[in-house]
Amino acid sequence: MNIYVGNLSYEITEEELREEFSVFGDVESVRLITDRDSGRPKGFGFVDMPSDSEGQAAIDALNGKSVKGRVMNVNVSRPRPGIR
Repeated sequence: MNIYVGNLSYEITEEELREEFSVFGDVESVRLITDRDSGRPKGFGFVDMPSDSEGQAAIDALNGKSVKGRVMNVNVSRPRPGIR
């Protein structure tokens, strides 16, 4: 399951985000999105979890949770319009 994580603190690391999600099951990958010109974080990312049930448990538990002073928005990732 590909999970979108928004409203992240700019200080959070991929490892810290992995730790938040690994409580609910295996985490295949974590990607924090950065600005291609400046390299600075954009405040969102994606987490891949192989199990849909574990992914849903993480979404249910972490959506609205405050981490590093920011309340995370966590939901199933949707494909970008126009991208196949």
